[in-house]
Amino acid sequence: MIQSRTHNCGELRLADAGKQVTLAGFMENVREVGSNFAFVILRDFYGTTQIVIENEEMMSIIKPLNKESTIQVTGVVRERASKNPKLPTGDIEVAPTEIKVLGRCRHNELPFEINRSRDADETLRLRYRYLDLRNPAVKQNILLRCNVVAALREAMLRHDFLEITTPILTASSPEGARDYLVPARKHPGKFYALPQAPQQFKQLLMTAGFDRYFQIAPCFRDEDARGDRSPGEFYQLDMEMAFAGQDDVFAVIEDVLPPIFAKYGTYSIASEAPFRRIPFAEAMETYGSDKPDLRIDLTVQDMTALVQGIDFAPFAEGNTVKAVVVSDCKLARKAIDKVMAEIEVQAGSRPMWFRLDESGALVGGISKFLQDRQQAVVDALGLTPGCLVGVSAGKKGVAQKTAGVIRNKLGAAVPGHMDKERYEFCWIVDFPMYEMGEESGELEFCHNPFSMPTGGKAVLEQAERGEIDPLSICADQYDLVCNGVELSSGAVRNHDPEIMIKAFELVKLGEEDVKAKFPAMYNAFTYGAPPHAGIAPGVDRMVMLLAGEDSIREIIPFPMNKNAQDLMMDAPSTVEQRQLDELHIKIDLPE
Repeated sequence: MIQSRTHNCGELRLADAGKQVTLAGFMENVREVGSNFAFVILRDFYGTTQIVIENEEMMSIIKPLNKESTIQVTGVVRERASKNPKLPTGDIEVAPTEIKVLGRCRHNELPFEINRSRDADETLRLRYRYLDLRNPAVKQNILLRCNVVAALREAMLRHDFLEITTPILTASSPEGARDYLVPARKHPGKFYALPQAPQQFKQLLMTAGFDRYFQIAPCFRDEDARGDRSPGEFYQLDMEMAFAGQDDVFAVIEDVLPPIFAKYGTYSIASEAPFRRIPFAEAMETYGSDKPDLRIDLTVQDMTALVQGIDFAPFAEGNTVKAVVVSDCKLARKAIDKVMAEIEVQAGSRPMWFRLDESGALVGGISKFLQDRQQAVVDALGLTPGCLVGVSAGKKGVAQKTAGVIRNKLGAAVPGHMDKERYEFCWIVDFPMYEMGEESGELEFCHNPFSMPTGGKAVLEQAERGEIDPLSICADQYDLVCNGVELSSGAVRNHDPEIMIKAFELVKLGEEDVKAKFPAMYNAFTYGAPPHAGIAPGVDRMVMLLAGEDSIREIIPFPMNKNAQDLMMDAPSTVEQRQLDELHIKIDLPE
C-alpha cells in the first residue's frame, strides 16, 4: 500500500484484470458520452489510466469537478473494449465503485493546457511552474536530471572521491563575476557572499590532506541569462585531486562522462577516451572558437594574403580575413541571406560570401572584388564547383569569432556537414596566462589567476627580465567542450606561494595584494601544499545537452526568467523596514 493507493497510474496491465485497486492522481480530462457515461483520464507521476463512469452516483461526483482536481478512485480493473496501443495502460480501464475528492481545482480555466504547456508563453509557464511541471514532457527533464546526478555521484564514489560540502556563506572574492552579498546582522556594515564556486575551499581541502574531493555544488553569480546559462544559481560537478596533474583529471572525466552521456542522452553515441586535445590558438585558427562543435566537418582558412591590395574596405591593410568553405551547397540566394543575417546578429560583425558555380565562375556576394585573382582564390581555398564561401574580416579576434559563427551556422544549414546525433567531446588546452585588457591597456590575467603557468617560476622570471613576451606564457588550464558547449573550465593549480606572487607581480600586484585578496589560501599554501588539479563540469549544461534542449531553463525545476526574477515566488521582493533596520541598511535608489 502506497499512501492512499494500491497502484500508480502507469502500473496496471491486462494481467491485473479483476483486481480491486485504488488509484490517486490529477483528473486530466473528462469526456462525457451520455448523461451517466463518461471517460476520465487520471494522471499521476507515473502515467495515466482510463476511468469509466457508468452510473449516476459516480457521475454526480465527477461532473462538478474542474480539470486538474485530485481524486482517489477505488474500483475494478477490466479489459478495455477499445484498446490504445500507444499507452502502457492502454489494454485496461477501471470501473469505479468509490471516488473521493482529495483536492479541488477551483479554477474553471487553466492558464494553459497541461499537456501543451511547452507551447505557452514562457512568462506564464514560470509563473505557474507547478502546473507546467505536471506536463509529463516537462517532468521528464527533471527526472532525467535526478538520474544523471545520481549517476555522477555513483561514478565519483567509485573513483574513490569523497563527497564534502563547502560553505554557502563565505567571503567576497574576485572570481570574475558579481557576487550575491548577504548582510551580516551581527557585524554591521559587513557582508557575506554566496560562493561563485567552491574554488578556494576545494583547494584548501587538498592542502588539508584530503586526496580526492567532489560535490554537486551550488554556485551563485549575478550574471545575465543566456540560453545555456541560468542567472543567479547553477550546479556543477566540482572535483579536485591532490598529487595530480592535467592527465589525471582528464582520465577521471573521460571515464565518468561518456557512459552517462551514452545511457541518458538523446543521442546514444559519445566520444570514447581519450578525448581530442586542441591547443587554444589552434582552436581559434581552425574553428574560430575555443568551444568548437566537432560534429561539423568545416574548418576556417586564412585568406588575408589572397586579398592584399584589393580596393575593398573589409580587405584593408591590417585586417585579418578568414574563409569557411562549404562544399556541395545548394542553398538558394534567399536562404543564404537569411543565414548571413543570423550570423551578423550572433557575431556582431557582418559576414560576406561568394560561391563557385557549376561553370567554375565566382558569383554572388563579394565575388566582383575577386575576379582578377579568381584562379588564385580557387586554388588556395581548394574550391570545387558548388562551393559556398563564407568570409569574415576585421581585427584578428573579430575575424576569428565571426568565422566561427559562420562555420556553425552554415554547418547546420547545409546538409551533409554536421553529424548531429552524437556527443563529441574535446579538451581545449594551452590557454594564454595573460592578455592585454581592452579597457585598461595593461597586462591582465586571461582567465584563472590560480592556474599554474606552464614552465612554472622560470618562465615568469624570463618575462620579468624581458626575455620573453608575457603574452606568450601559457597556463596549465583546460576547458571541456561538448557539441560546441563549454561544460567546464579546470586547471592545474598554482600551489606554490612564490610562483603565485611572481604571477601576480607581472600584473602589478604584489605579495600584500595576494595576502589581502586570498588570505586563507595564501597562508595555507605557506604550510606546504601538495600539487593539485581539478575541474567542475556544469550539471545544468550537461543535462541540457542530454535532454536535447536549447534552453537551460527547461531542465531546472524552478528557474528564474532572463531578468533573474522568480515570477512564481515574486523574487526579488521588497522587505519590511524593521528587517532593514536590523541590518543597518538604508535604501538609496536613483531617481
